[in-house]
Amino acid sequence: MFSIVIPSWNNLPYLKLCVESVRKHSRFEHEILVHLNDGSDGSLEWVKAQGIKYTQSAKNVGVCLALNHVVVQAAHDWVLFMNDDMVAAPGWDTAFADALKTVDTDLALFFGTLIQPENGGNDIIIKQDFGTSPETFDEAGFLQNFSRDGRGDKDGAGGQPTLFHKKWWNMVGGYSLEFSPGMSSDDDLLMKFCVAGCRTFRIVGASRFYHFGCKSTGRIKHNLGGRIFVMKWGITQIEFHRRYLPSLRKPDGGKTASNPHNCVRGTWLGKLRRVGYALRYNYPLEGIEAWDALPGSGEWTQGN
Repeated sequence: MFSIVIPSWNNLPYLKLCVESVRKHSRFEHEILVHLNDGSDGSLEWVKAQGIKYTQSAKNVGVCLALNHVVVQAAHDWVLFMNDDMVAAPGWDTAFADALKTVDTDLALFFGTLIQPENGGNDIIIKQDFGTSPETFDEAGFLQNFSRDGRGDKDGAGGQPTLFHKKWWNMVGGYSLEFSPGMSSDDDLLMKFCVAGCRTFRIVGASRFYHFGCKSTGRIKHNLGGRIFVMKWGITQIEFHRRYLPSLRKPDGGKTASNPHNCVRGTWLGKLRRVGYALRYNYPLEGIEAWDALPGSGEWTQGN
C-alpha cells in the first residue's frame, strides 16, 4: 500500500527495531526501502539478509540526497518517510489510510503523531518515556499506553513520519540540496508544497510512533538552515509557521483580496535578514562547502 523509505547512518540497532515494528504493527502490506549512508556497521549485511530493497552511498551524504535517491526506487504512489530511530505503533497505517479517504486530492501532506521521552515544550508531541535507546526500550509499556492520550487529528505541520504522494515529491523537486545535510529541509518542503497549491497539512492523531530522538542529527555538523530558508524565500521559518500555515487551512485557502494568487508573501523582517546575510555570508554555497557530501563516481549502489 505504502512505500516506506528509511535513511540510516550506521544505526543498526535502531534500524532493526524500526523495521521490526513496521512489520509487526502494519495492517496492510507495505514496501520497505532503506538508504544506507555508509552501512559499515553491519547494516548493509543485515538489509541484504532481510531481503530489504536498499540504496547505499559510500559516505554520509545527508538526508536530502539520501531521500531523493531512495524515493526514486519506490513502487507505490504514496510514500512514508520515517527515521530509523522511530518505532511504529499498532494502527499507524490504518489511520493514514483513513485520512487519505477524507481528501479528494493527492496534493496533501500527512504527518504521524510522535511520542517522545521529552517534547521540548512542543504540544504536538506526546510526552511519554518508554526508553532512550533500543536497549532500554519498554516495548510492553509502549504497546499498553501509546493510545492513552486521546487526541485526534490536528491541522498543522509536523515532522517525520511524513506521508506524501510521489508525484508531488517529484514535482516540487523533493528535498532541496542547498539545505544539505538536512537542517530546515522540512520547512523548505512545506513551502514548496504550499507554492504548488497544497492546502492539506494534517497531523494524524491515531497514527503514532515512538521517537528516541536525534540519534543521527546529533552526530553531524549542522547547516545554517534558518539562514538558507530566509535567503531563499524572503520570510523566516517562524513567520511561515505562525502567520501563513494557519491561514492556508481557512476555507479560502489563504487567499485574500490583497493576495489572490500567492500563498505566502515576503516580509520586511525577511528582507532585512536577506540583506544582512548576503553582505556577510556566501549563502547557500558556503553551507554546501562545509559538508563532505558527494561520494566519488561509482560509489552509489542499490539492491534488493
